[in-house]
Amino acid sequence: MTGEARRRRGAVLRAVFALRRSWYRLRYPRLTLGRDVEIRGRIRMRRGVRVTIGDRTRINKLVRFAGPGEVRVGADCLLNATWIGSWVSVTVGDRCLLSNCEMLDSDFHNLPPQLRHEPAGPQTEGPIVVGDNVWIGTHALVLKGVHIGDDSVVGAGTVVRSDVPPRVVVVGNPQQTVKKFHD
Repeated sequence: MTGEARRRRGAVLRAVFALRRSWYRLRYPRLTLGRDVEIRGRIRMRRGVRVTIGDRTRINKLVRFAGPGEVRVGADCLLNATWIGSWVSVTVGDRCLLSNCEMLDSDFHNLPPQLRHEPAGPQTEGPIVVGDNVWIGTHALVLKGVHIGDDSVVGAGTVVRSDVPPRVVVVGNPQQTVKKFHD
């Protein structure tokens, strides 16, 4: 492919992404998209969730957001077939890779037997914070109140129910640290 053909192809792709951004902004008024967001798949939003997606983030396959809470995704991220349920807040840092995972900041029910049929209380919810440059693998589940430190990796199929320190790899159910990144 010649340089001129590459430039034309790039211009066409930028125009397509601009049209898709405009269409999603019209469809979902509670969606804020940063500069040069690439929507290669689809976005679905339910139940009044507010979503802000940072500059140059890429959306692949179907990415779903649900709940009455707020979701903030940083710049230069990749969301691939991800489901985020936010009843409080979910914050994802810059340069993160989220691959076919689920994040839920609510249990939706009370744990004590005598309260299980009562409306969920505040103890059933907690914000999720994902640091910068975090990779969350396929089929991982991130639960309420978790903070994942910068530069960490959550392995495929991992259930994250407690904080993850920076610069580590966690895997399994329950999660276990299997590697630490040293400078």
